Amino acid sequence: MGFFNTLFGNKKETDTMSNVNLAVIYYSSTGTNHQMAKWAEEGAKAAGAEVKVLKVPELAPEAAIASNPAWKAHVEATKDVPEATSDDLEWADAIIFSIPTRFGNMPSQMKQFLDLQGGLWASGKTVNKVVSGMTSAQNPHGGQEATLLALYTSMFHWGAIVAAPGYTDPVLFGAGGNPYGTSVSVGQDGKMVEDVQGAVKHQAKRTVEVATMVKNGTK
Repeated sequence: MGFFNTLFGNKKETDTMSNVNLAVIYYSSTGTNHQMAKWAEEGAKAAGAEVKVLKVPELAPEAAIASNPAWKAHVEATKDVPEATSDDLEWADAIIFSIPTRFGNMPSQMKQFLDLQGGLWASGKTVNKVVSGMTSAQNPHGGQEATLLALYTSMFHWGAIVAAPGYTDPVLFGAGGNPYGTSVSVGQDGKMVEDVQGAVKHQAKRTVEVATMVKNGTK
């Protein structure tokens, strides 16, 4: 019983249901994962969650950004999006990460953000966060699944609860059918190849539903 009391916070049947706080934390160089984060926000709000959309700090040198017009334009367009902090993670009951693939792994910008959360981890404040991940790459076999699995490896160390979409809705098949999290291919023109909007919103709804069960001790 001790485990379940810890997991569900000693909730009583007479307690009122609490809304889920969801942080959608992304890194995006040219806009794909920012758009996915916005779709996740829409899906989560429709499911009743309080939502923050946050970016992780950019680490790339100015010269590299300036040499890519699309990257430079996106940085400018999202300059007012707040950067994620440890306080945001502590606030969140659930977290959706949206990240591009970098050589089959998460980008250094997101990796550094996670690496800086040792204080939260050491104090037990990452335990039982409900998490889910989304990603993108230039082709379907460019490391999409590997990137999400790498993200989830860190989440297992956090003691988080991974709410992957699996095959819980037919909309996922139209988006490529990645059970680990929504993933999308991006063409040379910078546009998404698959239609993943519905899959992203479903994944956000599922994340909120799982987080609601954990937070309120319901099923």
